[in-house]
Amino acid sequence: MLLVTGCAGSTRLLAPAEGCSALIPAGWSVAIPSALAPGEDGDETDWQVFGIEQTGQLAKANGRTADVIEVVTACEARDAAAARHINAPFWAFWR
Repeated sequence: MLLVTGCAGSTRLLAPAEGCSALIPAGWSVAIPSALAPGEDGDETDWQVFGIEQTGQLAKANGRTADVIEVVTACEARDAAAARHINAPFWAFWR
């Protein structure tokens, strides 16, 4: 009986040490700046360039949002799987 106790007690499972927000890159809490608008003396070309640059900044911001949602969703799935594994009865490991 001592052998069985030793085997059953040797498995140690720990939940992930870091939360999901730790996986989000540090700089992403800072807003993406707007493109610089042309001054009062700007012509049509300057405004066209501004529109293109502003669209690029918006694409960066929208991409960041989608990436963060993907990271957090994957992290929550990882944590849920770990919790199911931790809470499973010991005999579930020998299936």
